[in-house]
Amino acid sequence: IIHWYKQKEGEAPERLLFVSGGKVTIENGFQENRYMVERSSVQKRCVLTIKDIIPDDAAAYYCAYWDPHSQLSHTDIVKALFTVTGYYNKVFGSGTKLIVSEKGSSPPTNSEILQKKHENQIMYVCLIEKFYPEVIRVTWTDDEKEVTDNVVKGDTWQSTKEDEYSIASWLTVPAENEDKKYYCKYEHEEKKASLPTQDSVKTAPQEEECKAVFYRGNLMYQLMHRAAYLVYMILLLKSSMYYLIILFFIYR
Repeated sequence: IIHWYKQKEGEAPERLLFVSGGKVTIENGFQENRYMVERSSVQKRCVLTIKDIIPDDAAAYYCAYWDPHSQLSHTDIVKALFTVTGYYNKVFGSGTKLIVSEKGSSPPTNSEILQKKHENQIMYVCLIEKFYPEVIRVTWTDDEKEVTDNVVKGDTWQSTKEDEYSIASWLTVPAENEDKKYYCKYEHEEKKASLPTQDSVKTAPQEEECKAVFYRGNLMYQLMHRAAYLVYMILLLKSSMYYLIILFFIYR
C-alpha cells in the first residue's frame, strides 16, 4: 500500500490518497478527478499526477509505506509486542516541493567552483547563481561515490533581481588530495550539470563576490567549531560531576 501526503508550509501533513491492490482511494476534501496515480512494481515507482494545477496545490508531497523490516530499537520492539503481533514503521520519501507561479522556470545562468587553501586543508566552494524556482539539489562526488563528510550546504538566497535565487555548497578536503578530482553536481528542473574541481581556477568570479562567499563559509565553520567546543566542555563538566558523586559515595 502506497500513501501520498500533502503538506502546506507551516501546516501538518495530511493524507491525500492511498493505493492498494491497484485501487486509488482519495481522502475526503480532495477532488477525485484531479489526481492520477501510476504504480510500477517492476520499476519500483509510484507516480502522482495532479491535473489542472491551482495556487492551493503549492505544497510538499511525500510518498510513504508501512515497512515491516524497518530497524527499531529493543525498547520499541518490546512495546510493539505488547500491542500487536509484529511491528511496522511508516517510511517517508524525501518529498517533492511543488511551486505554483505564473513565472516560468529558468536554469542557473552561472555555476563555478572556487578554491581556497588554508594551512593543511583545501576548501572548494560551488557557487550556482540566478535560477528559478529555488528548488535545487546539490551534491559532491569523487570518481566513485557521493561525498558527505566535511560538506556544508548553504540555504538558497535571493539575488538582487527579483525571483532569482543562488546557492553555495562547501567541501573541505586534506591538502594532500589537491590532485584528486571532485565534482559538484546540481539538479534543477531545467538543467543538470557536473562541475569538476580541476577546472575551478579557470572560472573565478569577481573578487568582491568571492570574498562574500568565502566569508559565509568561514563564518559557518567558526560557528560549527564553537558549537563543538561548547558541547565538549559540557560533557567534560558532566563527567567531572559524576566522578565526584561516585567518590562521595565510595568514601562515605
